[in-house]
Amino acid sequence: MSEPPVTTATATSTEDDASGRRSLRARLRPALGYAALFLSIATVSIAVSLWATPLQQVSAAGQTVQVGVAAPSFDLSGPGDLVLFGQELPTTIHFTGPVRPRLVLSRITLSEQVAQLTQDPDARARSLESALVSGWKRFFVWQVVVVALCSVVLLGAAAGWLRHGVKRTLVLIAVGLVVTEVINLSAIMVTAYSAPDKLRSVRSLSELVGNTSSPDLGTDAAPRGREIRKVAVIGDSTAAGQGNRRVPRATADDRACHRSADAFGAALATTDNWDVTNLACGGATVRAGLLGPQWVGDLMQDPQIDSPAVRSADVVIVNIGANDVRWANLLALCAGANACDDSATRAFFQQQLATFSTDLLELLTQLQLLPHHPLVLVNQYYDPFGDDISCLADVGMTADKQQAMNTELGALNEILANAAKTAGFLTARPDFSGHGVCSEQTYVQGVHDKAPFHPNPSGQLAIALADDHALAGDRS
Repeated sequence: MSEPPVTTATATSTEDDASGRRSLRARLRPALGYAALFLSIATVSIAVSLWATPLQQVSAAGQTVQVGVAAPSFDLSGPGDLVLFGQELPTTIHFTGPVRPRLVLSRITLSEQVAQLTQDPDARARSLESALVSGWKRFFVWQVVVVALCSVVLLGAAAGWLRHGVKRTLVLIAVGLVVTEVINLSAIMVTAYSAPDKLRSVRSLSELVGNTSSPDLGTDAAPRGREIRKVAVIGDSTAAGQGNRRVPRATADDRACHRSADAFGAALATTDNWDVTNLACGGATVRAGLLGPQWVGDLMQDPQIDSPAVRSADVVIVNIGANDVRWANLLALCAGANACDDSATRAFFQQQLATFSTDLLELLTQLQLLPHHPLVLVNQYYDPFGDDISCLADVGMTADKQQAMNTELGALNEILANAAKTAGFLTARPDFSGHGVCSEQTYVQGVHDKAPFHPNPSGQLAIALADDHALAGDRS
């Protein structure tokens, strides 16, 4: 059978269909090219903006915090980042979206910090909430601007490469800018709009991270509430008991470090029948004494944390910080100066405090990693002055100077307490109320004693009672 003849109309229709398909492909090809160009430029612009947009600085609760975003993630939700005491930690709050807040504790303002401590807690919380939300919103306003600037530059470069004229260049930039911002607002801004409600629930920076989880303790780790038998005390002259009775059968190290039979460690051993090893040494700091070796006269003391007594202890008591921030030097300077709250002194102390915060975090991290996983108790410092400073008039101490020194002491204690809480450790602060240096029943040594403002035997006992109470609360 012969095939039907192909008519002219059918051939023409076939040619028209093929021509239409070629024409459609020809029109789609540049459109797809422009779509790919716009998508690439939007991706690069958003990535650059998240990196280049400056962190926004806010002040609240006596601290200066920088607010920005953490590195983007492929997860649809997750924790933000909080840089606290020099360590980057995930927040307990989870945020929606591919980017999340990054909060950096950048400065501590002593006068504001202490003033905050006297405020109503709800007012402090509202101040922090408002500051964080404000900083977060400002960051994303700047982020939108940076995205726009970056995309305009890239689109202009693309137009030049494509050899577009002025009119086509302006159209390309306008369309590309709209596409970029639409993608930015629909993706990145998911977090920008949802995060403020989460940040409004933040009452403190340390609350954002809660207690850090300890390393995997394994099956042989002793839980909280275990029996205490061995205790190691590490720290400075306060823990050593400097200025009081020397330990019986003192070694060369005991004499060099001014360790005393009246130290609070000895009181704990007597009261609780614990095996207490006092490794504290006068003049010790975190770097030179606890984590690193310390020269005391002609003797070099090994790092206290490396002692076998620390490695096998059920409890480690830490008493450190005053030497790190040069508190005794500042006290002597304060007594002889006309005033103690000048800008230079505040700046120096803030610098010392910032360095100590980083060192303290390293110390607490090393304590978390001890193989025996002991309980750790961080001691805060006592107030040596009390309400009466009349006996210090002849050495230049006034009420204003006392207030300035207490401001610094309060800031140091705040760092100690917050760091202990962040690490999941215990903390104790001895109460010397009514027993200041000028009281009839003082807990501290006088200005003419061997170790001025250090605890006397009664003060050491008060510290022991505070520590015993903290440890008893943990065991209950």
